[in-house]
Amino acid sequence: MNLKQGIIIICLLLVLPLYGQSLSDYNPIWNTPSKGSHESMPCGGGSIGMNVWVENGELYFYFSRSGTFDANNGFLKGGRVKIHLTPNPFESGDFRQELKLEDGYIEITAGKEKNIIEIWADVFHPVIHVDVKGSRKTDIEVSYESWRYKNRLLRKDESHFNSYKGNPPEGLFTAKDSIGFIDNQIGFCHRNAAETVFDRTVERQGLNDVKDQMMNPLKHLTFGGRIYGDNLVAGKTYTGIYTDTDFKGWSLKSRKPAQEHQIRLALATLQCENPADWETMLNKTISKVQTDKKAKQKTRQWWNSYWKRSYVFIDSGKIGSDYWKVGRNYQLFRYMLGCNAYGSEPTKFNGGLFTFDPVHIDSTRVFTPDFRLWGGGTMTAQNQRLVYFPMLKSGDFDMMKPQFDFYERMLDNAKLRTKVYWNHGGACFSEQIENFGLPNLAEYDWKPRHEGFPVGVDSNPWLEYTWDTALEFALMMFDAHLYNNEPIVPHLPFIESLLTFFDEHYSYLALRRGTNKLDGDGHLVLYPGSACETYKMATNATSTVAALKVITEKLLELPELYATQREHWSGFLKRIPPISYREVQGKKTISPAKMWERINNSEVPSLYPVYPWRIYGIGQPELQTAINTYLYDPEAIEFRSHIGWKQDNIFAACLGLTEEAERLTLLKLSDGPHRFPAFWGPGFDWTPDHNWGGSGMIGLQEMLLQANGDSILLFPAWPENRDVHFRLHAPKQTTVEVTLRNNKIEFMQVEPKTREKDIVICSSHFYLRRD
Repeated sequence: MNLKQGIIIICLLLVLPLYGQSLSDYNPIWNTPSKGSHESMPCGGGSIGMNVWVENGELYFYFSRSGTFDANNGFLKGGRVKIHLTPNPFESGDFRQELKLEDGYIEITAGKEKNIIEIWADVFHPVIHVDVKGSRKTDIEVSYESWRYKNRLLRKDESHFNSYKGNPPEGLFTAKDSIGFIDNQIGFCHRNAAETVFDRTVERQGLNDVKDQMMNPLKHLTFGGRIYGDNLVAGKTYTGIYTDTDFKGWSLKSRKPAQEHQIRLALATLQCENPADWETMLNKTISKVQTDKKAKQKTRQWWNSYWKRSYVFIDSGKIGSDYWKVGRNYQLFRYMLGCNAYGSEPTKFNGGLFTFDPVHIDSTRVFTPDFRLWGGGTMTAQNQRLVYFPMLKSGDFDMMKPQFDFYERMLDNAKLRTKVYWNHGGACFSEQIENFGLPNLAEYDWKPRHEGFPVGVDSNPWLEYTWDTALEFALMMFDAHLYNNEPIVPHLPFIESLLTFFDEHYSYLALRRGTNKLDGDGHLVLYPGSACETYKMATNATSTVAALKVITEKLLELPELYATQREHWSGFLKRIPPISYREVQGKKTISPAKMWERINNSEVPSLYPVYPWRIYGIGQPELQTAINTYLYDPEAIEFRSHIGWKQDNIFAACLGLTEEAERLTLLKLSDGPHRFPAFWGPGFDWTPDHNWGGSGMIGLQEMLLQANGDSILLFPAWPENRDVHFRLHAPKQTTVEVTLRNNKIEFMQVEPKTREKDIVICSSHFYLRRD
């Protein structure tokens, strides 16, 4: 061995420990077929999600696309596809199904001839691809199966998947699709009528006079697509039952046997007066696919880049251990989020694009595959935020746009609502909100509105006066600006409208009670309010006070504000009441509010000043007060859990409570109950539970890296003797990559290098290796 060869080998030995685990180690691999859709594997990209499985010798997949809401605001699936090959490779017993994370596709290998099926979604065009290759020729039959081949009368409790929830009108149904052969293709389309749940919501909420000024996303919304292939011709139609739901199928079959088959599903969604416009959009998509010969390459490059910008590998040498699974499940859930990177609507907390037959989640829900609890076009803000906050540290800023757009396109409707009800400025956004900016129809009248009950307020014991949650999305906008210099000026009308509502509305309410709009200390009296959905009829709810304080301070930090705005918001900051405290077991703790009348849920708003508002935390004043709250607050202790949207793991990490953070993270990110490990739930919502996964991601990130001003805190809540290699993002367009092994930081790279001086290693257990 010469000197040059020796140097190369030494360099390799130094580098290999850093990259001792590749992403492919996390690829789920199944060596047997599945028993049903509950044993499916997610696949997708751009705005498309699929549940893929092989059952009884057939390849199946459900497919969904962002934004496909029907007239009842249910989030409808595109349908189910079934593929049969002759000779059938799935009958031989040789089987392998693998999710190739790095390239974003599923590969199924079957049969002694090793037939290979690749399933993937184009990130840049709304098209699903199925590519089949074999060493010998096969015939193929591709079937499109739909339960919406007829109008479907909704049964008792079935309307929980749309905006009517538990209070549907008599005779409510899901309208049928238009489905049939078009030459040698299968076309399918769902088109909403002019009148939808939007109209009923506006009427019941007393807003008909301004209806023609409102954004209506449901009227004539049209979505569907076409299935085709060069070697496919129209075949048979048939009927059947799958998992308790009747359906009708349309089949395409191969003209002749071939070693390779290409199947395409082109999709289109458009709100249009003329259905021909939708056809035009669909045909353009088909034409683009035919001319873009590098679609697969571009999609795989996107996924490759996606994985390079952030990752967390834990205990790489201990495959199958509990913490190794935590790292794997973090990556698997991030893959699921990436499938809706560029959707027209945010990723839904209650299943995203990957719900499956509901009877596998709740045996009493014998409904169609469209079903999920908590609505389709309805968003629940406290849940949605947990899906999007982790994208900051994972550097997925481009993926936050659908969530920001969701609120901003509803802004005018929310302002109109405020003006009609109370005749003042600002925008009132409720917690359970429709995709057109009004409170959910069913929740607004969840209880009969008694005489004198105030307009504009949800008649619901959980949701009444729960108006502050939109402020967390304002925080996301500021954080995206802080982390990646994302433009903030376009968001200012939304942010200022939120603050204006609280300023003017609580002045308005105070003047209805008495002669002064401020209390004796010159503060607004935020009553009636709500600390999350838990402490009801509250005065100065801590979750609201913290939100108003932080958002106003961030607004005042912007150089874009001109003098009159700065003077106005400086005055508002002084009018925000202080956070309240209480003594528990002789310890000072943060109180959930100054006062409240009842407890209705199980959230912990007393710790919201820790997360997401970060008023208390490691390296900040009065940290012990926040720790006392976690340790001694009686409701915080009673409500503690890892399930669903619970965020105790996040609180513990942000407070540096390492043992608690570790305990809860191991519970939160352990394998879910289904074959695919990151299909958690249902928790409080549905399966797969995306706010369960999102809160797990946030907590793990906070254990590894936190920011306090300009300081970047490494391992603020990381346990001893736990190896990790991560790349995460920090404020000021900073990335931090670290390899920790045997409590030694063997490798650290900070970009830009000027930020190296800001690194603070929090634990004395961990030190930089100097050799």
